[in-house]
Amino acid sequence: MLAQFLQFFFSGITVGATYALAALGFTLIYNASNVINFAQGEFIMLGGMLAVFFTQAGLPLPVALLLAILVPAVVGVLIEKLAIEPVKGAETVTLIIITIGASLVIRGLVAVIFGKGTHSLPAFSGDEPIQILGATLMPQSLWVLGVTAVVVVVLWYFFTRTLTGKAMLATSYNRLAAELVGINTNGVLFMSFAMSAALGALGGILVTPITLTSYDAGIMLGLKGFVAAVLGGLGNGLGAVVGGLLVGLLESLGAGYLSSAYKDAIPFVLILFILFFMPRGLFGARVTDRV
Repeated sequence: MLAQFLQFFFSGITVGATYALAALGFTLIYNASNVINFAQGEFIMLGGMLAVFFTQAGLPLPVALLLAILVPAVVGVLIEKLAIEPVKGAETVTLIIITIGASLVIRGLVAVIFGKGTHSLPAFSGDEPIQILGATLMPQSLWVLGVTAVVVVVLWYFFTRTLTGKAMLATSYNRLAAELVGINTNGVLFMSFAMSAALGALGGILVTPITLTSYDAGIMLGLKGFVAAVLGGLGNGLGAVVGGLLVGLLESLGAGYLSSAYKDAIPFVLILFILFFMPRGLFGARVTDRV
């Protein structure tokens, strides 16, 4: 029983770390612009697909992974410049529809360029499982958890110890006040989309050796990342991380102890529960004075 529980636990926190990165991406953009970016899942898919493409092209793994993060970051910036900025001030529903449209475009282009097949990426440090109290933990899971932990620490330092990070926080609290003290809020939005896309791509790269990837892999990953962001409290960075891990754990435990048929339904039952009984999430959604 313990071995079985640990197996579900390891699986849950591994995929949950990916959801946490996706949720952080939602949080960054929501705080900077009040936009819920439903193209976030496509950045996860794009990171994995590009990592596969660049490694198959013969590039060294570190170079391939770096490019697989930078290219989605550029795509995120293009979405902001070409789709979001021209309709600045539009209603929230309009902006959500625009990001859904961007998601469909990215998915369609990837299907045309890379095909609709499933692609795999070699594990970063071998496939020999680690035995822990009768359960097995793949080395790639350690990469997922370790890199996610490093990202969380780096983001904490960035937002609490650097002028640029503090400018982004100021913009999230009150855009007009930030502009009045000389903060380039357009630049903040520009950076938020780039960072959000890079975080999503990183999550896709880390999880692809475990789950494989395809042109439509980002749909569920993005939606579950959104569930994680809402669970933790939309706009709350700590909540995004905790929400991602909780969604991953509940999904894995539900699939293991109930039925794998319910695996994808569990996060959406969870978000209904949260919206009914805790609409501000576990840690409370960020309250801002937007003008």
